[in-house]
Amino acid sequence: MLTFPPFEPHFPRKRWTLPQVLEQQARVYPKRPFLSWTDAGPTWTFSQTNEQVNRLAHGLAAFGVRQHERVCILLPNCPEFIFAWFALNKLGAVEVAISDAYKGSFLAHPLALAQARILVTTARLAERLRDIEDEIAITDLILVDEPDSEPAPQAPPFKKMRLHRLADLYAPQDHNPGVLVSTSDAAAVLLTSGTTGPSKGVVMPHSQFYFFAEEDVQLMQLGPDDVYMTGFPLFHGNAQFLTVYPCLIAGAHCVLYPRFSASDWAGRARRSGATVTNLLGATMAFISAQPPSPDDRAHKLRCIYAAPLSVDLAGPFTERFGPIQFVDGFGQTEISNVFMTPPGAPRPPGASGVLVDQWFEVRLADPETGEPVPEGQVGELLVRHKHPGIISTEYLGMPDKTIESRRDLWFHTGDALRRDAQGWYYFVDRVKDALRRRGENISSFEVEAVLRSHASVADCAVIGVPADQQAGEDEVMAFLVPRDGAELDYEQIWAWCEARMPAFMVPRYLEAMAELPRTPTEKVRKKQLREQGVGPRTRDRTRP
Repeated sequence: MLTFPPFEPHFPRKRWTLPQVLEQQARVYPKRPFLSWTDAGPTWTFSQTNEQVNRLAHGLAAFGVRQHERVCILLPNCPEFIFAWFALNKLGAVEVAISDAYKGSFLAHPLALAQARILVTTARLAERLRDIEDEIAITDLILVDEPDSEPAPQAPPFKKMRLHRLADLYAPQDHNPGVLVSTSDAAAVLLTSGTTGPSKGVVMPHSQFYFFAEEDVQLMQLGPDDVYMTGFPLFHGNAQFLTVYPCLIAGAHCVLYPRFSASDWAGRARRSGATVTNLLGATMAFISAQPPSPDDRAHKLRCIYAAPLSVDLAGPFTERFGPIQFVDGFGQTEISNVFMTPPGAPRPPGASGVLVDQWFEVRLADPETGEPVPEGQVGELLVRHKHPGIISTEYLGMPDKTIESRRDLWFHTGDALRRDAQGWYYFVDRVKDALRRRGENISSFEVEAVLRSHASVADCAVIGVPADQQAGEDEVMAFLVPRDGAELDYEQIWAWCEARMPAFMVPRYLEAMAELPRTPTEKVRKKQLREQGVGPRTRDRTRP
């Protein structure tokens, strides 16, 4: 049975904390670039980053930030996000990263969970707090100056919250503040996507935060000569422990952009000198939809972590952009990566990876009974860790959810997968998103992959809608986003599906929409689509 090769982490377990990793790398690679703000902005070396972070840590300590205290960060991508995150960890404080897309009740929820008194944000984003000020415990706002904006106002416009400028908190001392941070101390609270309900705050200890990043280093074989570019949001784990922190561990260079751009993806790769990057969800389809350019191969990219890798798009993508190696992994913020692509192994189409069995034990089980399913059949992924400290400790303020997810001494992921005889694992669907039609189980993920490969479809989401008794449990419905305003030919799309999937999987219902409803982490809100269901704009294949 194929498994991921055992590996020795770059740092010993007793030093799996961000403060210790940053201090050492500042000594080992003092003059090497660590962080660049875009390919045209300023760059900080490892030693400059450490000094900047230490100065801010001393200032935050003087401001009253204490060890184990939770501090919320509500910022768009910017270097200050990273400096604040690192400085809080230097003090043994806990960053609570919140999406800058949140407002109203969506924003009040994580702030209430955190019970924090300090929020790092901008003057523009702070305006969203006016309507929820009475619902949250925040008393102090530390404002980051935005480019081309007026300085933060000095007079507090809120009833109880006081305003301060982050720039005023930098202290002259640039040495380590000397707080003893344990590997078991909480490093961060990162929020789940909230696709099926309110977001949960995943409490990640320093040891897990390090380990998840170390796995990415091993998966992508990251080294000091690599340049890693990202425009994905820093409030999400992808940018934090799959990009920035791996660069810190490997001594690599991270180039950070304000946001993801499909139209400038190839240009950024060329200008930044990126050797590695990652792609999420439908981003590969968005890039592929851009007009070809003579400079599409004028880059240094050697490896892309694509999660998941679209089988239908991978071939055309490498034909256009060159022989880039694709790797994949499967995990969750709660549990780290349990499956990864072994270096140099030919990966079967659609496979997420093989078990990282040096660190994890897994089971595919019937979601109702918890009993293991036979090999080749679909079951819910259950996970156990073989070493302490490499998975999350709890859902913040949600003991019932914590207990529910860890029942029977297994972590229940809610994801449905299958395994082949060689040991490769394949993601099928979220358990709650799986469909059953006329006695056949259907993966919405697999139907979506076929639909996205159609030339006129830029993105899509597949759900199950109630069927009449004769038809079976569900009918398949697909919401389609046309590519570049194209007019969708539904008959052609149905024919496309018929030629590429079993008849029982072909969607009965199709509906075009300008864009899919998404969470701040770009996951589709399928619960909202299910509530919408079949409507007056839906095309029914069984009716003219």
